[in-house]
Amino acid sequence: MSMATLVTATSSVQSLDDPSLYLNRELSLLAFQRRVLEEAQDPLHPLLERVKFLSILFSNLDEFFMVRVAGLMQKIETGKPEPSIDGTPVTAQLEAIRTEISSLTDAAYDFFQNELAPALEQARIYIVEYASLSAEQRNGMENYFLETVFPVLTPLAFDPGRPFPHMSNLSLNIAVVVKDDVGEHFARVKVPDTLAQLVRVSPSVHVDEEAGSKPAEFAFLWLEQLIIANLKYLFPGLLIVEAHPFHITRDAEVAIQEVESDDMLETVEEAVWRRRFRDVVRLQVNARMRPKILEILISNLELDQNDIYRVVGPIDLGRIRHLLSIDRPDLKDKPFTPVTPPGLQTKPDDDLFARIRQSDMLLHNPFESFQPVIEFLRRAARDPDVLAIKMTLYRTGRNSPIVAALVDAIENGKQVAVLVELKARFDEESNIEWARALEREGVHVVYGLVGLKVHAKVAMVVRREGEHIRRYIHLATGNYNAITARAYTDIGFFTANEQIAADVTDLFNYLTGYSAKSHYRKLLVAPINLRQGLLDLIDNEIEHQEAGERGHLILKMNALEDPPIIKRLYRASQAGVTVDLLVRGICCLRPGVPGISENIRVISILGRFLEHSRIYYFRNGGAEKIYLGSADLMPRNLNRRVEILFPIEDSRLAKRLRDEILATYLADTTRARLMHPDGSYTKAEHADDGLDSQAWLLNLTTRS
Repeated sequence: MSMATLVTATSSVQSLDDPSLYLNRELSLLAFQRRVLEEAQDPLHPLLERVKFLSILFSNLDEFFMVRVAGLMQKIETGKPEPSIDGTPVTAQLEAIRTEISSLTDAAYDFFQNELAPALEQARIYIVEYASLSAEQRNGMENYFLETVFPVLTPLAFDPGRPFPHMSNLSLNIAVVVKDDVGEHFARVKVPDTLAQLVRVSPSVHVDEEAGSKPAEFAFLWLEQLIIANLKYLFPGLLIVEAHPFHITRDAEVAIQEVESDDMLETVEEAVWRRRFRDVVRLQVNARMRPKILEILISNLELDQNDIYRVVGPIDLGRIRHLLSIDRPDLKDKPFTPVTPPGLQTKPDDDLFARIRQSDMLLHNPFESFQPVIEFLRRAARDPDVLAIKMTLYRTGRNSPIVAALVDAIENGKQVAVLVELKARFDEESNIEWARALEREGVHVVYGLVGLKVHAKVAMVVRREGEHIRRYIHLATGNYNAITARAYTDIGFFTANEQIAADVTDLFNYLTGYSAKSHYRKLLVAPINLRQGLLDLIDNEIEHQEAGERGHLILKMNALEDPPIIKRLYRASQAGVTVDLLVRGICCLRPGVPGISENIRVISILGRFLEHSRIYYFRNGGAEKIYLGSADLMPRNLNRRVEILFPIEDSRLAKRLRDEILATYLADTTRARLMHPDGSYTKAEHADDGLDSQAWLLNLTTRS
């Protein structure tokens, strides 16, 4: 919809329920993927960082099909195809998605072939075709194939005596047609994902004898090309008629029947197992594949023609991420060492708990180190005065120092209770392993709540101090994951505030036992009081504006989709409240619509780090209120998850959040995109070099 049409359509709109005031969630998510592609295309990023963004795009699109497209298809199959927030029917959404994804992937392949690959070659990094290899190089590649690749391969024939082979989700395969005296036959060979997808070619191609001290040269061959070139070893004595790679994506949106479950862990395990056999929702094929071969795949995978995507170039281009292992620091972001704030810099004999008692403290990852969080739990595990540790784990990663600290605490006689959310999408298997490992060590493990995902990030240490018991709390916007803490922007908070500690105690009683508590002193907790708390805070800002005070909202999140929240933001705009929204991904609100959202600005920031922190600022007539937490403004977060927003009441910390962090993001003119009423985005215009908010924050913490 053009801006002119939108203005005309909304000029007479009286109801904020009108679907024309809302953007489609799926298309908004694809608009985010286009912004990811723009980051890959941006020459301000070092070359291999541009490779990283391209790989992220294709990984994101895989997940989009597994979850979002699959979910829409399920609605059709179950006979519940309710329209989206913008009133678009499910079938029309699928059609629009196919059109947009075709356009997006065409643009991505065009960029790869005409810009990125030539730029890589200029940097002496080559992705070569098998046909371009010299005889010596082919011999070397053949030896590698026979020694390393051939033993892993298992050709699977398809004929009356052998059924069509099962193909796992996201698998890259080769459709092979061979011929013998009887006729032609079809077989499938899986490209093993356990091997390097880009095989190093040796000796190097494009030798430059005058290179001198230039960076080393790298040449790579796609693994499927190497396999296709050596199919004679898999089908000896047969004629290889043709071979084409293809890639399948399955429905991964498995409903977990929690209500009928006697054992949550077994139920989630079964759901993860069933995911392997879900329907195929996308088939990517080589553009040269013959219709006869394609028909075999379509028929046996039970696909529709609309599910076929033809690719001119390497299939599953996300595998280009393997180039990131190249030792070329000159083509990557300059490394940095996260800073530990002075208040959390401790020596072995220092009393970390005394520091937290003295004042609340913030950690802004990745600019500041995640190590104090690990140290907080390590100290608790070894402190003879600590009685208990309680925490939630959503995504914790491999070889987790957090889990190691919890095990250490058990060995030192502490009581440890952990809620491990088994239903964290695509981390179910990892979390099942962690849950069992912690149980073996004697940790009290809770698997989650029926009907709710526990997404809150909270840890509590209970400590005996003289005649009293004191509780130390860590709350955060991001997961207890030391790896992602170096790549995601998140904020952690240490406090010994007694009212917050009492709320956290009540929360854990709700998570581990039974509780009908509906009131919290300081925290906003979903699905109990968080939604209403946010609506009340927005209403309060409207009241201040109508009373002559300047109303101002600054809300930073990953996604904005919830209709009641959007409607209330529209009302705030209509009342004259200034509304600044920092929304990284999905945004179903239309900013700048006359009479509706003229006072709303939406900014999306993409950059070196994934923007993940959630910050909710309310001017409140000058008595500012700021909340941080785990919740985005989506129905799932507000209705179907346990989430926390926690207040920052220390004026020193509030000033930092407002003037240093939020103000910097709002002033960004390098990585920021401004959203228009039709849902499109454009980069902010600037006359000079512009402000890169992430780079500025990184420099600030480094200097300090």
